[in-house]
Amino acid sequence: MTIVIENPLTESAHVESKVQAVPKELQLDEGFVVPDANAFGHTFRDYDVESERQKTVEEFYRVNHIYQTYDYVKKLREDYEKLNKREMSIWEGIELLNEFIDDSDPDLDMPQIEHLLQTAEAIRKDYPNEDWLHLTGLIHDLGKVLLHPDFGGLPQWSVVGDTFPVGCAYDESNVHFKYFKGNPDYSNPKYNTKLGVYSEGCGLNNVYMSFGHDDYMYLVAKENKCALPSAALFIIRYHSFYPLHKHGAYKYLMNEEDRENLKWLHIFNKYDLYSKSNIKIDVEEVKPYYLSLIKKYFPEKLKW
Repeated sequence: MTIVIENPLTESAHVESKVQAVPKELQLDEGFVVPDANAFGHTFRDYDVESERQKTVEEFYRVNHIYQTYDYVKKLREDYEKLNKREMSIWEGIELLNEFIDDSDPDLDMPQIEHLLQTAEAIRKDYPNEDWLHLTGLIHDLGKVLLHPDFGGLPQWSVVGDTFPVGCAYDESNVHFKYFKGNPDYSNPKYNTKLGVYSEGCGLNNVYMSFGHDDYMYLVAKENKCALPSAALFIIRYHSFYPLHKHGAYKYLMNEEDRENLKWLHIFNKYDLYSKSNIKIDVEEVKPYYLSLIKKYFPEKLKW
């Protein structure tokens, strides 16, 4: 029997602004050249290559897959959607990320501010007129402030890494799928069927995702009433949902709005993934431009 989730994650009154169609000029074959290798000389998102970095990444996913249960996700989301941890500006959040390196990332071991700027600047070069997309590139990982003590100092397995739906069967396209067998939901008949607690076409808005920086930053942006379009919020919320946007898994949970916004996510993903390198961006040089975008789309101070 299919069960529809009783409490949608966000009420219809908060549904994001109308989905934008992808302009013809926004295609995947623009000027950005995909590099042959990551900062370590390996293929991007290669989770099997033998290296010290790979060992760290695999251990991360082992723990992540065991402990990200449906009940755990609901509990954390209920806590963090209160947005009562701190008040600060977007740029203050960016500066906080200087302290952290993402243990789930096999492609980069530099502070997060470097990745944000690399992503934003690569998008800016190809699409100079889409300033909302530049800003989305800059802020998409800001939810990683969850690692900071002021935000609870959550462990990395609860903040970073690929995301996946909880409350239904895990798809085998998930990285290091084998470790899900240690998750109690894996053998729970309530959660281990294709649809689990959801219904087909219910919309990703009604699906609980593994808790982390994506969903948190989405909440921060939406509840602080930013002026970014619906597509930007979708990118922020699902940019780590690789089983969907890389492998096409879980599409049976999507609705029409999701399908339209997924087009934007496919555009964004190339820059998020392949702009990672050891080449640093001059922060002071680009800072005035991004401060102007922040002022355009966000209030001066946000609740986090």
